[in-house]
Amino acid sequence: MPGLHGQGEQSIDKRDFDANRPLLLGTDADGATEEWIPKPGRSRPVSSDSRRSGESRRMAGSEDGLLSDVVEGIVERDRQHMQKEVIRALSFIWGVVTCLGAGSITAFSLYGHLLLTRLRYTQLQVNTVSIAAEVALYLLAPLFGYLCDRYSPSPLALFSGALFGIGYFVAALAYRSGPPVEAGGTGWPFWVMVLAFIAIGMGTSCMYLAAVATCAKNYGRGKHKGIMLAIPIAAFGLSGMWQSQLATYVLCERTPDGTRGDVDVFRYFMFLSILLLVTGVIGMFALRIVDGDEEKYIDETVEELERSGLLEESEFFRPRNAIQSVLEFGTFGENGDNQSMTLSEEEREQQRLEKEREEDERRKKNWLLNYETRVFLRDPTMWWLAMGFFLVTGPGESYINNLGTIIPTLTPISYSPDDAPPAGLPSTHVTTVALTSTIARILTGTLTDFFAPPATHPFPPMPEDSRLRPTTPSPKRLTISRMTFLLPSAFLLAIGYLLLSTPLPLQQPSVFHLTTGLVGFGYGSAFSLTPIIISVVWGVENFATNWGIVAMMPAPGAALWGVVYSAAYQRAVDGGSGPESPSGECHGWRCYGPWSVGCTISVFVAMMAWTAAWRGWRRKGVVV
Repeated sequence: MPGLHGQGEQSIDKRDFDANRPLLLGTDADGATEEWIPKPGRSRPVSSDSRRSGESRRMAGSEDGLLSDVVEGIVERDRQHMQKEVIRALSFIWGVVTCLGAGSITAFSLYGHLLLTRLRYTQLQVNTVSIAAEVALYLLAPLFGYLCDRYSPSPLALFSGALFGIGYFVAALAYRSGPPVEAGGTGWPFWVMVLAFIAIGMGTSCMYLAAVATCAKNYGRGKHKGIMLAIPIAAFGLSGMWQSQLATYVLCERTPDGTRGDVDVFRYFMFLSILLLVTGVIGMFALRIVDGDEEKYIDETVEELERSGLLEESEFFRPRNAIQSVLEFGTFGENGDNQSMTLSEEEREQQRLEKEREEDERRKKNWLLNYETRVFLRDPTMWWLAMGFFLVTGPGESYINNLGTIIPTLTPISYSPDDAPPAGLPSTHVTTVALTSTIARILTGTLTDFFAPPATHPFPPMPEDSRLRPTTPSPKRLTISRMTFLLPSAFLLAIGYLLLSTPLPLQQPSVFHLTTGLVGFGYGSAFSLTPIIISVVWGVENFATNWGIVAMMPAPGAALWGVVYSAAYQRAVDGGSGPESPSGECHGWRCYGPWSVGCTISVFVAMMAWTAAWRGWRRKGVVV
């Protein structure tokens, strides 16, 4: 029976079919059968001889070859997935280890009083050293966050190690040189110590942001993003605890009878210099963002912007599949016509287009991150959040830095210097702050993961945008806003300062431990929940920059309340309002009382600012 166009009938079995099967048969001038395959980039007929050759190759491959290809593809996919998960886990582990060392500045009160007595610095000079470190730590955080978002955390980790190594090394030599000339000694000038702690503050900011940004971007949109952020942040608080204990029991001075004395500041600084330098070098290789995660977040956000109508259709934001189709076929034709190319020409064209795509991706990322930064800065709720953070962390930083000088103010002047202070040792209070702060960070991070309502990502924040609709929670699940955890924590912080403002700690110095515990808990909660809220409200694409901007707030806060404390302390000493010890230490309520009252008021105002931010988010439909 004649077939199509006079050719013999061809039986097609379903097992013979594939995508290359001819869809249209024809006869060329020589009488040979031709197949027209309407594929992109193909404009010439394929002869029947070529078809028979292709069929032979397909049969030679057989079903085993096809099955082998499928299995190999699955194995390769699983291998890549496993590799990503291993990188994600190892980066998280080293991020936690990095934070365990990065918070060395939180142990400042361990040796702050020795700068006062051994180097003969004034109280204002001691606070100047700590304030210099905190200003460098917090004010430069937006710059370091910007660099981290755009160039990955690895270079930042290496830079932090170098800053720590140099800073603590110079500080150790400056301490060993003794009191400066202006204080009657022959040691290095006071400004050398200030410069050393500026480097230490910068190193702290770099190392902290590199570690936390790595964890945020690797786990920022997972189910347990709260705890995955809370653990490295908690480790940062724990660093002061273990370092102060090591200094108290290992890196300490020995009295003639063999008992432990004060911390050996020179050995302690040298230990931190080496430790943190090595941590930064390893972090350059270990802190990695999983390939594809960050690009996925960028693409998703750009798609949201396109759907919202904020991005006009342009060549700059053309869909990726359009570029991919060009890369696949490797040709551009004038007026839409495709042209054939030799293999070498196609390879060169593909390389050029690949570079073009990489450049487009880089420009798209930079544009998007800059756009997100502008949106973040123009959002009024951000400023309410930042104001509350300023009013909470400023007093907290000042309290931690001045623990070593507050304790003697609660010690009667007749008390024997050989006995432990009734208010406790500075190392004990540093440990208490670290433990309570760590408990608060882990507890709030974990509880918010379980009880916080499903988040809505309001980027870009447009009040009329219909997509800002909070997901209705299941009626069987109890949901509690993250702000419900943040505000009570701030209230506990205010109670701690209020307790210190009363005469009770002077009458019962052991009560000072309760104040330290409350301050540590409230301070830790603020540092845990604020970055989590930022990642929920404004996303993780620009997290390091956004968090860096808000993290500036403790710098002016610490400077303000450090100056208030120093002024009150020095006024009490100079005015003779209370007994003064031969070492220049102050005793009595007036040494710290006005400062603690101001800190109490500051935290209550912060609670009002956070309430205003919460109301703004609720009006926009943003669930936190």
